[in-house]
Amino acid sequence: MTTIPGSPQIGRLTAALPFWLSLTLVPLAIFVAMQGGWALLLLPVSTWYLFSGLDYVIGLKTDNPDLETPEEHLFWYRLITLLWTPVQLATVFGLMIYTVQTDHLTGFEEWALFVGIGVLSGTIGITYSHELMHQKPKIERWMADILMASVLYSHFRSEHLLVHHRYVATPRDPVTARYGESFWRFFPRVLKQCLVSAFKAEKTMLARKGLPWHDKSNPFWRYWALQGGFVLLAALIGGWWGVFLFATQAFWAVFQLELVNYVEHYGLTRKHLGDGKYEHVLPRHSWNSAHRASNWLLINLQRHSDHHFKPNRRFPLLQTYTEEEAPQLPFGYPVMTMAALSPTIWRKVMNPRVKRWREMYYPEITDWSAYKTTSNPPPR
Repeated sequence: MTTIPGSPQIGRLTAALPFWLSLTLVPLAIFVAMQGGWALLLLPVSTWYLFSGLDYVIGLKTDNPDLETPEEHLFWYRLITLLWTPVQLATVFGLMIYTVQTDHLTGFEEWALFVGIGVLSGTIGITYSHELMHQKPKIERWMADILMASVLYSHFRSEHLLVHHRYVATPRDPVTARYGESFWRFFPRVLKQCLVSAFKAEKTMLARKGLPWHDKSNPFWRYWALQGGFVLLAALIGGWWGVFLFATQAFWAVFQLELVNYVEHYGLTRKHLGDGKYEHVLPRHSWNSAHRASNWLLINLQRHSDHHFKPNRRFPLLQTYTEEEAPQLPFGYPVMTMAALSPTIWRKVMNPRVKRWREMYYPEITDWSAYKTTSNPPPR
């Protein structure tokens, strides 16, 4: 077990620096906007392909941080997640201002630029928002809400905290990809089901307090206000074209998010205990990845087994697991999300692993057909 340096301050900063690599993508985005042409490929290439290559060269990080590390020693790790919110907003809207005022980019190039920005706000922004929404301080949750609103997907916070973490790896969780389900079926399904399930979850919570869904405490009012504010800002900057560019980056950010969601729990199911109840969430119910470089980029999101086991644990303290404790992905998320785009490749790589997982953890279950439904628990 490794220890995150406790002193001096420079030691803690040095340990945290690899997780600050995401900031290098901002000047890259500016360069792409100024250059146009071939440079438009740099943002997706740098996140998907560069970090895939770094994973291959650098390999795995299988040791774990000390869980007794004091909160104050995590300052440099927390700071990057807080700084990213203003950095992302400045990047998205600053480049929008630049784009609508310049004439060296064609309409297609402007669209392609904001596709790349969407990869940035999805890969980094939503990942950081995910970290922030799990924390207790209000400032962090507000930063999470702002980031999710900037990609027009605010309801993700309600769905993630109230639905996904409660029902993960069961048929009642829309985000758990079913065995044999392709990403191209998964994606439109979750776009619809997650919005509905998030709203129902908040409505149910208000009903328990004797309040109607339209009570001012419903966070959906905040979601809609923030999203509307960003759309209005885009319109003020670039009119309908500005709104289109903003929506373009939002779509591709959400596309990135749901690609990752698809990978994280594909084919994994908690054991049904009867009466609509399931076993407790364990590390075995999420795919784990210890690839070092992509965990730098994604602030240890790939240590997903531990995140679901201890959802409030801050990202620098997340633990990794052995193959006996949690199922392991053969590659990091950059490679696995690319593989998910091809159902043939994905099933060839992952279906045998799901079958081995079933044999390893649940040899007593011989009929898995009851676990394939997308809305109801298995029959008693």
